[in-house]
Amino acid sequence: MEHISTTQFLLILDELSSGGYKIPSTITDILLAYVQPIYRSEREKKYSEPMVYIGLYIACASLVCILTMVADLLHGMRRGKLWFPCKYFRINSAFLTVISVAMKLPVDLSGSMPGDVDQVAKLGSMAFMCTMMANLLPCLSTMDNNALWSNITALCLLVITIVVNICIQIQTGVVSYKEVAPILNVISPNYEVKINKDRNIILASIYVTLLLWLLIVHVCSCLAILKSKKIIESKYQQGHRRAMKDIKQSPGELLTVEQLKKHVKHHWIMAGSGNPQFITACFRTTSASGVICVVVTILHTLTMFWSIDAIMKQDCDSAYGRSMIAIVIVQFIGVVIGTIAPLSRCFAALSFKVSLKIVSNDFKVFKLKSYGTSKLYDWKRASLKLPFRNHSLNVVIETLKKIILYVCIEFQEGFVVVCKILALIPFVFMTNFLERNKDLRPYVLQLEDEMELAKRTLEGLSKSVNHLIQNGETSQANDNLMKLIKRNPTSGFHGVAKFDNVDEYGMQHVPFLLLKVEHQNCWSLPVVTLTTIAVSLPGIEREEVDNLLKGVKEGLLYVTLVEENLNATNDYVSVQEAAKRLWKEVDIDHRWLGYKLPDPSLQVKTTRQIVEWFRDKSEKIVYEVVATKNDDSKGKSMCANSMYRITKTILSTNSANIDDEVSQKELFDNLSSMIADIMAACLTNLPQVIAMKCHTSAIEIREASVKDAARLLGESTKIIKELQRRGIPGMMNPSDLPFIHRWRAYLRNC
Repeated sequence: MEHISTTQFLLILDELSSGGYKIPSTITDILLAYVQPIYRSEREKKYSEPMVYIGLYIACASLVCILTMVADLLHGMRRGKLWFPCKYFRINSAFLTVISVAMKLPVDLSGSMPGDVDQVAKLGSMAFMCTMMANLLPCLSTMDNNALWSNITALCLLVITIVVNICIQIQTGVVSYKEVAPILNVISPNYEVKINKDRNIILASIYVTLLLWLLIVHVCSCLAILKSKKIIESKYQQGHRRAMKDIKQSPGELLTVEQLKKHVKHHWIMAGSGNPQFITACFRTTSASGVICVVVTILHTLTMFWSIDAIMKQDCDSAYGRSMIAIVIVQFIGVVIGTIAPLSRCFAALSFKVSLKIVSNDFKVFKLKSYGTSKLYDWKRASLKLPFRNHSLNVVIETLKKIILYVCIEFQEGFVVVCKILALIPFVFMTNFLERNKDLRPYVLQLEDEMELAKRTLEGLSKSVNHLIQNGETSQANDNLMKLIKRNPTSGFHGVAKFDNVDEYGMQHVPFLLLKVEHQNCWSLPVVTLTTIAVSLPGIEREEVDNLLKGVKEGLLYVTLVEENLNATNDYVSVQEAAKRLWKEVDIDHRWLGYKLPDPSLQVKTTRQIVEWFRDKSEKIVYEVVATKNDDSKGKSMCANSMYRITKTILSTNSANIDDEVSQKELFDNLSSMIADIMAACLTNLPQVIAMKCHTSAIEIREASVKDAARLLGESTKIIKELQRRGIPGMMNPSDLPFIHRWRAYLRNC
């Protein structure tokens, strides 16, 4: 039934007053008093029209959360991590904002929820919040201390806001039962209305309790994570020192592929077993949150079952309109899908061997591990630096601090005991009596010494790293690079020394007018400079030029890795960045410092003229940028100076035959040979880079770093074997290999 408008109501009153109905003036005055409420209701209805779109916005925000949870499920299944680490759905400012949008209904204090679907939507949002909190628990361990406390504080504020608002709504009756039911009970006592007045209130109270429980689980897990990371880090350092004993590089030798595979595997086992998310997934509080998540799913499924008729009849009379149906359906799907990961984490202990001792310890629920309350004890023992000079006040504050922390410690211990009791529910299904893998067992990191990884879990970790290495080997990511190195072999890497022999001929290079000190040379800049000259020779077949460009492009990826990991000081970074910009210009824009490649004017010139063109242009560029003082001009002068020195070397060493008809082909081959030698010398550092990537100080990214090392080892296996076949200078110290100027000094003195 449509409500009449203010205008219609006034017309009716006017007709009643002047139509001869003889209505008393008192009644007319009473009716006139309803004009303002009707007008307000009319305006409120107008203002509420956008609420339908806000409801759809809530559904979309919920869908974003669901999709990221699904992405985590797919990622976990793909990686064989059935405890489902949080890779996409995480606690950060972005997702907390999305979650707060999805929780618009529980925090809506003033919006009336008159229909059954409206009530179910509000309850469903609380159930969805419980599910999301259970899913987010492992991601706490991926943060550093500052991010951990800031994000958990934000989550606490959000959850407490939801809880307080729901309690207010229970008190005011917004969360109760269908609005029409009490009206029917008042006007028609004999009218049978099948309604349970307390059901929604009971469900809301349960969800509030579970939300607070999960919030306490998050806080307790934060405290345990801080200490557990330190324990795991200490054990990791022991394992790392043990692994490094087997991978010492001797002068004149490269680490073998087998040595590197063993090293990568040892660090992969340490990174996998010491993964902070895996450690968190094995907490008893995490298992308890999984049990709570299942309870929430059961309750919400029953609620949806009871409300099927209301949903089919579209019984949604709130301002959100039919968008409530979308919210109910989307969030119900989220509750069901979101239960998979927390439930699977209940069985994370299946990754460990289950012995009678382990079972006995788990049933001793009052026997607690120290890492859970260690942080609170540290705070209790620490002294506060108070700004007050009043001794009595300081004593009072210190005493109060100790009392508060004592209560927190006792509360946390009691809370963990209850969580351990809840965790026994899935634990009774765990039986796994498997043998040890003695070769890898010393590299397994365990938070609790009596807990040992099961053989199945250990073999899974071993297979996964082997799979990463094999994928790298079959990726064909460096086939063109291998062809370049094999097609242009020289003994002793002499191309590293001869690409720039200016000083040997007593010539002065272009002065560095823009720099106070001369820059250190790097691996990539001469490679890019030599390639620029090679691709500008018009007499070379297009196929040969393309093959060279492909090989250089692949090689520079590894050269950059070497430079970023082994030449990362300020002296090298500026010239490396200049080389990157220059290669981008040459490879993508087909230009060199603004000049088109190949320049049309070079098509009719001799080889000498082409090389002289580059020499003259590079000298001109240096002097042109002398008045400009910025980072770009500094980089251009480095690139131009490199071209000047190399072209002077070419003109000096090839002065006898540089104008012959075949000199372009010979020059191209010489340039290709020097490029291959420089990159090959640089890539002798790949084993060192792989070993470095296996070890990183940040526990949160350790597994990803070892994963990159395994993939790099697979991709570079052929390269390392080829370099081992060629050999490296026998008297060079391994610490000199990353630096091109030390290679040049050694080769010139040979």
